[in-house]
Amino acid sequence: MTPPTILLTGKNGQVGSELARLLPSLGKVVASSHAELDLANPGAVRRAIRDIRPQLIVNAAAYTQVDRAERDSAAASAVNTEAPGLLAAEAKRLGAVMVHFSTDYVFDGLKRSPYVETDAPNPINAYGKSKLDGEQAIQASGAAHLILRTAWIYATTGRNFLLSILKLSTQREELRIVCDQIGAPTASGQIAWGTVRILAHILRQGSAPDCFVPFSGIYHITAGGETSWYEFAQAILEGVAHISPDAPWYAQATGGHPRVARCVIPITTAEYPTPARRPAYSVLSNARLRSTFGFELPDWRSQLRQVFQAAEQGEQRNA
Repeated sequence: MTPPTILLTGKNGQVGSELARLLPSLGKVVASSHAELDLANPGAVRRAIRDIRPQLIVNAAAYTQVDRAERDSAAASAVNTEAPGLLAAEAKRLGAVMVHFSTDYVFDGLKRSPYVETDAPNPINAYGKSKLDGEQAIQASGAAHLILRTAWIYATTGRNFLLSILKLSTQREELRIVCDQIGAPTASGQIAWGTVRILAHILRQGSAPDCFVPFSGIYHITAGGETSWYEFAQAILEGVAHISPDAPWYAQATGGHPRVARCVIPITTAEYPTPARRPAYSVLSNARLRSTFGFELPDWRSQLRQVFQAAEQGEQRNA
């Protein structure tokens, strides 16, 4: 089987940068950043796809500024709704496959057990609505597709909760963190690894897009277990307690300043109002992923330990 040509968008993002590293094991990768391919420019998107003629389109680009989306829903929709729909339409025209990442925020958080793929979405903020509309645009295109919903993404690069906590730990003695929003923090590297494992499994069945048709649909791919932002913050500070302050990634996160945080205090969502409402419970079930592809991602605590270990080992190799 001839290895597929893969178009990857969002190569500089948290998940995209990991995919740019791992996808070449499957085929020829043409990776683009926002500067190289602006998904809000439909003409540029069409030209790029028709020039590259990929067999797989992996869309790791997204508008992820949840609060800003409340006042700029048009920008969120351009990237999270219209662009995925266009990518999928072009995939259909070419006979290619669309792979897209979505979010736990398509749900309203009223459930108290993990959401499954067949649960009815009901987003409670503009960001979640734009992502759900993107899912529906892909489904309506008729293209073979995989929509992978994930949650609470973090890494040692980019902008995310992990790095925000480390920065705050150098500025405040007490960190007041919301304790009544429950989810599953998921490392970007694990999402990318799982995505490549899924694609490799399907490609072993034959050539795209035919081999993808039986697998088309939505899958949840998140860390195992569940926790609150408060407990996640505690685990982060415990995990970095023995990391050298001179470690490059850590020094960048903290600006080279020492930690002064002494404690993490749990607060309610009502005590920390934000422009966008967040679902109180957005844990996703990975049962379909496990039954279809034979694996699931590690527990969130294991993932956090692995992230710190990988960062330390990477810096030791580069020393």
